[in-house]
Amino acid sequence: MRVATEDVVAVHQLYGAQSHAIDSGRAAEWAATFTEDGEFHSPTYPEPAAGTGELTAFAERFHASGETLRHVISTIHVRPGDTSDTLRADAYLQIVAATRLVRLTVLEDELARTDGGWRVRRRTVHRDS
Repeated sequence: MRVATEDVVAVHQLYGAQSHAIDSGRAAEWAATFTEDGEFHSPTYPEPAAGTGELTAFAERFHASGETLRHVISTIHVRPGDTSDTLRADAYLQIVAATRLVRLTVLEDELARTDGGWRVRRRTVHRDS
């Protein structure tokens, strides 16, 4: 099954919006790129963040470190989900500071079509060894 070009483009735009929002301290905007019950799981953090409130708080804490960090998402592979209103996506995520690579990870996302466009339903982050 093929994913429509406009959906692939929308996912790329979603990831761009996410990266700019969290890097700029716009926590509520970053959280809004997830579904209302969206989940974020990462081995870097002790507990997952679930739901808009927890996702917003997570993004606020990330930006509060004071260090300028950039999320660089690349090699995005979008494929069909279980239904016509879901997609799966894998991508590489580098978190970089001005002079160093902070973290290299792999994203596994479950995406859902909403009235506002594609949103992340569940993101699982894996360290890249």
